[in-house]
Amino acid sequence: MPAGAPHVHPQGIASRLRQKHLGTWMPAYLRQLCRPRWPTTTPARRHLLFAFCDHFEPLWGGASSDTGYARVKTWEEQYPAMAAEFRDADGRAPRHSFFFPGEQYEPRFLESLGRLVRAGLGEVELHLHHDQDTAENLRRDLAQYVAAYASHGHLTRDPAGRPRFAFIHGNWCLANARKDGRWCGVNAELPLLFDSGCYADFTFPSAPDECQPSIINRIYWPEGDLEKARAYERGTIAEVGQERSDRMLMIQGPLSIARRPGRLGPRIENGAVTASDPATLSRVRSWTAQGVHVRGRPEWVFVKVHTHGAPETQAASLLGSGGRQLHHALAAHFNDGKRWTLHYMSAREMYNAARAAMAGHSGNPFAYRNFVLPPPPAQA
Repeated sequence: MPAGAPHVHPQGIASRLRQKHLGTWMPAYLRQLCRPRWPTTTPARRHLLFAFCDHFEPLWGGASSDTGYARVKTWEEQYPAMAAEFRDADGRAPRHSFFFPGEQYEPRFLESLGRLVRAGLGEVELHLHHDQDTAENLRRDLAQYVAAYASHGHLTRDPAGRPRFAFIHGNWCLANARKDGRWCGVNAELPLLFDSGCYADFTFPSAPDECQPSIINRIYWPEGDLEKARAYERGTIAEVGQERSDRMLMIQGPLSIARRPGRLGPRIENGAVTASDPATLSRVRSWTAQGVHVRGRPEWVFVKVHTHGAPETQAASLLGSGGRQLHHALAAHFNDGKRWTLHYMSAREMYNAARAAMAGHSGNPFAYRNFVLPPPPAQA
C-alpha cells in the first residue's frame, strides 16, 4: 500500500457492496459476460428501438399545484423545439413517455401533456406511489386513475375499447419488494395490475436499490406464483414463436458495470439520465451493448432509459444541452443505415414491437409500432 494511502477495512468494503445489493443481480451479469455479445445469427445491420421513459412527477419535493403546473408547461413549451432538431430513420422526432403519477392527478396537468401527445411527441402512461396499501384500495385507485387519464384521451384502447396502460412503480417497489414493507403493501400486485389493464411493466432496472430483480437485460413474462411478493423474480424469456395474453410483459432497461470516462473506478450503469449524469456517447454504447432483445430476433435491440424529468434542474438539462447531447450521439453513431438504424418509440410502441417479434415478424420494427395496441385517442 502506498505511503499515506487510507486503510480500507475489508468489512467496510463488504458493507458497501451489500448496500448496493450487487449479490442480487451480479451472478446474472457475470453469466451474460461469458456469452457472446451478439448471437452468431445476428445480421450485420441492427435496429435500435429507443424509448425514454420519464417518472414525470410535477409535484416532486412537495411542490405546490402552481409550481407543478409550471413544470408541466415548461415541457409543453420547450420540448417541441428541442425535439424538432432530430429525426430517426423513419423521419420521426424523439418521443417521450410521460409516466404520470396517479396520486398527483390534476386535469390541467394532463391537458397540457395532451397537447404534446397530439403533436406526436409522446404518450402518457401510469406511474404510482403508494405505501402500506391493500389490494382492495389499490384496485379502486387504479380504476379511478385509468378513468381519469382516459377522459383526456390518454392511454391506448384494446379491441374491446378498454383502456390499457404501461406502468412504472414509484420507489421501484413493485409487488411489495422491500424487506421493510414500505412503498407498496400489495404482494399480488402483478395480477392486480394486469386485471386493471396493464400490458407491460417498465420499472426496472432499479440497481442499486434492493428492489432490483435477479433477472437483468431481458424482456420476459413473469412466472410462478404471481401473488407472492417480488413475483417478478422468476420469468420466461420472451422468444419468437412464444406469445402470452394472460399476464403483463416485463420490459427492462440496460444494467451493467461500466467504466467512468476520465474517472477512476467502475460504475453501475442503470440507464438513469440526470442533470448530473447526462447521456454521453459512452453511456449510449453501454446501453446498446447489453443487447436487450426478444430471443430469436437479436437485430432488434431494445434500449429503455429513464429519468425524473419534471423538476427544474432535470428539465433544464433534458430540454437543453443534456437532451441534445443524447440525440446527437444517437444520430451520429446509431443511425447510419448500415450498421444501425434508429427508431424512436414510446413505451407502447416498444411493447408492440416486442409482441411483433414474438409473433415472428422481422424487417423494420417501425412497421409494427401499432401491432397489438393502437395510439391513444389523443394522438389518433
